[in-house]
Amino acid sequence: MPLSQYFRLVDTMARMALRADAMKFYLGYLWWILEPLLWVGMFYLVFVVLMQFREPNFLMFLATGKLAFIWFSKTVTQASNTIVGGRGLVGKIKVPMTLFPLAAVHEGLYRQVVVFALLFAFLMLDGYSVTSTWWYLVPVLVVNYIMIVACSFIGACLVCMARDFSQLIQLGMMFLMFTSGIFWDVRTLSPETAALVMNLNPVAFVLDAYRQIAMHNTPPDMVHLALIGAVFSAIVFAMVLVIRGSSQYLALKAITA
Repeated sequence: MPLSQYFRLVDTMARMALRADAMKFYLGYLWWILEPLLWVGMFYLVFVVLMQFREPNFLMFLATGKLAFIWFSKTVTQASNTIVGGRGLVGKIKVPMTLFPLAAVHEGLYRQVVVFALLFAFLMLDGYSVTSTWWYLVPVLVVNYIMIVACSFIGACLVCMARDFSQLIQLGMMFLMFTSGIFWDVRTLSPETAALVMNLNPVAFVLDAYRQIAMHNTPPDMVHLALIGAVFSAIVFAMVLVIRGSSQYLALKAITA
């Protein structure tokens, strides 16, 4: 299949999934905005109202981290179940297996464009100025996207081989939510511990990069960001080869689910 046709099909599948999902609910597309806002509101209620957490600018700190993390966690979780979910199509025609998780990734990307637009509008309304430093958001977004694609491909293969991985992926996302600095600032740790967390957990580094750029006008460590991008790009390339080479096996596993 030519690449142009492949990506048109990915785009078509993503748009159809978005339309079908919106038709399930009375509020339709408004859930793109309401769901992440409700997540932020719930955690703000817990930490600020109930636990009396008084960190300055905590709402914007929480919103920036949580909304970026939702993109990663929700997309990877959904994409991990796509090959199994598409077993009806897999059993009838020969299609590239990467098509299914990548369509879910693009579905999540379309949603996140709206969410990030809302987030940046809130930041500006709260007094944060748009400066030239915000251009650094572009490479951060690109690396974040590559991470999502890589993890989605891995998750889709694992769930196809054994459904138990679906539960493990959800638990893994819960673990990342508590260890990636969504509710707490990585930079409040000792320099050695903070460096260890961001070296071992690329999600924590990316979330911190969003905050440093948007809230503090500070560029991220571009060498570290480039290294993360290179590693996950290599994973994407390797997973494409693995999925192509084992497409018949994955199709059989999906059909016999």
